[in-house]
Amino acid sequence: MTPSLVLGSGSPRRHELLAQLGLTPDRIVSPDIDETPRKGELPRAYATRMAIEKAAALEVGPGEVLLTADTIVAIGRRILGKPEDETEARAFLEALSGRRHRVISAVCVRTSERDRTRDNVTSVRMKRLSDSEIDGYLATGDWQGKAGGYAIQGLAAAFVPWLRGSYSGVMGLPLAETAALLKSAGIGASR
Repeated sequence: MTPSLVLGSGSPRRHELLAQLGLTPDRIVSPDIDETPRKGELPRAYATRMAIEKAAALEVGPGEVLLTADTIVAIGRRILGKPEDETEARAFLEALSGRRHRVISAVCVRTSERDRTRDNVTSVRMKRLSDSEIDGYLATGDWQGKAGGYAIQGLAAAFVPWLRGSYSGVMGLPLAETAALLKSAGIGASR
């Protein structure tokens, strides 16, 4: 019997990305956890911890496979999560302007027997942004709920002339890693 897939995320982007693998979750639930980074916590470790804690916060029934993920933006050791407000989004965009940064997406697949985790690190370069570009982008509201204050699949695509790594990882779910983890848990694109 094929296990049922539970998506532990309310993100419409993650749902859409799963569809690219030919998968539709049988159930969608959103975990509620404290996403505050620990003092001195490194970005990659933080993203992985968040994916694992999201999975731990949700029930996994017999015959179910739970998928959770977390995506962050990092400049060096600095973690840029989802901005609290427009002022913080502006500060994030100003910090990213004209620089390379990393987007780290961690994935956790949990069954009643075990957890499996993988992460993906993508290097992204954002062009130098003018004040009017930042103002215009902030006015759209596209920054809300997005790590680093931008969504590469939205209007901010025009700000990113270069990336090395996983485009889907920058969107919030690295598909190669996700497909491998789900396959190891008994869920494939042909289900």
